[in-house]
Amino acid sequence: MSDIKEACGVIGIYNNDNWNLPKDLYYGLFALQHRGQESCGMAVSNKGVVKHHKDMGLVNEVFSSDMIDSMQGNIGIGHCRYSTTGNSEKANAQPLVMQSVSGTLSIAHNGNLVDSVELKQKLMKEQGAIFHTAIDSEIMAYLIAKEGVHYPHLEDSVRRATEQVNGSFALLVMCPTKLVGMRDPLGIKPLCLGMKGKSYILASESCAIDAIGGTFVRDIDPGELVVIDKDGLRSFPKKEEKRAPRPCIFEYIYFARPDSIMDGQSIYLSRQMAGRILAQRYPVDADVVIAVPDSGIDAAIGYSQESGIPYGVGLIKNRYIGRTFIQPVQVQREEAVRIKLNALKHTVDGKRVVLVDDSMVRGTTSASIIKMLKKAGAKEVHMRISAPTFVWPCFYGIDLPEKKQLTACNHTIEEIRQLLDADSLGFFKIEDLVRILPDCRFQTYCDACFSGDYPTPVTVKED
Repeated sequence: MSDIKEACGVIGIYNNDNWNLPKDLYYGLFALQHRGQESCGMAVSNKGVVKHHKDMGLVNEVFSSDMIDSMQGNIGIGHCRYSTTGNSEKANAQPLVMQSVSGTLSIAHNGNLVDSVELKQKLMKEQGAIFHTAIDSEIMAYLIAKEGVHYPHLEDSVRRATEQVNGSFALLVMCPTKLVGMRDPLGIKPLCLGMKGKSYILASESCAIDAIGGTFVRDIDPGELVVIDKDGLRSFPKKEEKRAPRPCIFEYIYFARPDSIMDGQSIYLSRQMAGRILAQRYPVDADVVIAVPDSGIDAAIGYSQESGIPYGVGLIKNRYIGRTFIQPVQVQREEAVRIKLNALKHTVDGKRVVLVDDSMVRGTTSASIIKMLKKAGAKEVHMRISAPTFVWPCFYGIDLPEKKQLTACNHTIEEIRQLLDADSLGFFKIEDLVRILPDCRFQTYCDACFSGDYPTPVTVKED
């Protein structure tokens, strides 16, 4: 149960089959809800007229049946958000919809621009730009609109705009007659393509394509731009790029849904493999392996399979509460942990327990869970984490802004073990990360939050 947040999830549909497009956008956003639970929205183009709706809350809270029925059209994009740049408020919800020389533009963006503050100041000072939100996605929108003055084709203005930014993005841009999707040049953020009949789907994850009855076709390549209009789909590969792709490794460890496939790799199998590797690295005599639900389950199963220690359900989750990391304030996060989980005494009482979780940031969640398990009668609790230690901030969409908040920056592994009151503690090794991607078409990835090896220029502030 991580104290970390993903930026967003996006989905876009070009409907050539006259089925209920907003309903499928709605179901697609449901499938991507794990990527952002603060706000959501959708924009739909009906014969050139764009209608949009967005608000704070979960997908089922923001959209009523009547609202969905009122948003009919043939092109649409949807977005669910957690704030990384910009506060959690309605003004910062997406899609962004604005008027430009090219007509109405609607934009949904997953990712983070590294230099958003400096770039925004530069655009305001040098070009008189006006911004109405605090999100970096509006910078992207402004650049696209500005380039549209000189490049009338939307795909050209999108390409020109993205060449001016440093960071990560899976970007969907809709004008009245076409849908454009683009993945950042290093492929840090995921984006994939699907079909449903003769209609096209772009989404952050393949699980969203499955949810609406579509068929996964392929991942969008790093730096690739695709245009979908009445003539079909056209692909524009990335311009010459000497750097190797660097997809975010944490998608495989935590962010993505287990039933998704990214760049050829099953997310579930990646996590199961991580658990097997943990069992090889950190064997222990124990009676039961349990997971922190839901994010630790796949790795816990792998640990059990490799070690031969039975897997059991030791923690019961209140499923009517969102992920603990989705609370922006630490106090709220700690309160959520207390009411979200309860130990299953039957499983852990008198047992030596292996507790598997996907990652650890502050350690407060893990400490609370270990205390809970021991109160329920666990004789020993051996903590296993299926990610390396976080020691560097992320600039590409994980909300890890300050090194001083990262437990591993301030304590040794032994000190962390003592703080947790764990009987033993093992973190995944950085050198083992490549082993969880046996089927991935890329064997290079962004692990900067673990290693400090950033794929683009950044400035790390010393605390």
